[in-house]
Amino acid sequence: MTECFDCDNCKESLYGRKYIQMDNGPYCIPCYDAHFANTCDECKELIGHDCRELYYEDRHYHEHCFRCFRCDRSLADEPFTCQGEELLCNDCYCNEFSSKCVACEKTVMPGSRKLEYNGQTWHEHCFICSSCQQPIGSRSFIPDKKDYYCVPCYENKFAPRCTRCKKTLTKGGVTYRDEPWHKECFVCTGCKTPLAGQQFTSQDDNPYCIKCFGNLYAKKCSACTKPITGFGGGKYVSFEDRHWHHNCFNCARCNTSLVGKGFIPDNDEILCRDCSSDL
Repeated sequence: MTECFDCDNCKESLYGRKYIQMDNGPYCIPCYDAHFANTCDECKELIGHDCRELYYEDRHYHEHCFRCFRCDRSLADEPFTCQGEELLCNDCYCNEFSSKCVACEKTVMPGSRKLEYNGQTWHEHCFICSSCQQPIGSRSFIPDKKDYYCVPCYENKFAPRCTRCKKTLTKGGVTYRDEPWHKECFVCTGCKTPLAGQQFTSQDDNPYCIKCFGNLYAKKCSACTKPITGFGGGKYVSFEDRHWHHNCFNCARCNTSLVGKGFIPDNDEILCRDCSSDL
């Protein structure tokens, strides 16, 4: 007795016919397509057993239906991108959604190295210093209007230069006579002591610390012979060609302060009226 060999669904004999073997039994081709074939997401028709089927994110397609939504180019065996519900070839995606390089005006391809700044995009190799023309890459840069500079080129081109050493000032510094100086370069003309943050004065446009200015240029007190600089609220009294600190302008006999009072000169001395009347 011959064993029956029928379709598991329609029960028709499969002798001499094409069939597909499934886990639960054999199926004739019409029954297999009706019960197991997937529906194409594009044309909504069944994807028959003899069709090449493509699968992407729970969606099934005939090979000829798996195409770019924009240019209708086949995406089988081609790179593609999904934008919403649309499948796009790389060319269409880049033309519509990718940025354009500001320098070369070509598309910045997805996944390629790029630099974005102030709402604009460059290929990494297109973002170059406006001075040395070398790619800036991940280094620091300084924008200047429509130009971009690496830090060394910007400092060389735009940064102020120290009046003394002529090197660029990158931070800090001192301004004297509307000219920039490094703090370490702004020193006393006499003793070379740094003057930044210290009291100083000038003579013939040269800066001096208080001590050097007093020793070299200040009037000398006729009493103590020390310089009269006038700094720190110091006041002095002058008479003819002689000068005194306020606290040194005293009677030569009784040592009474003569500031704001009448006095009598006696050769190199000055006397109060009482002491002068005793002469």
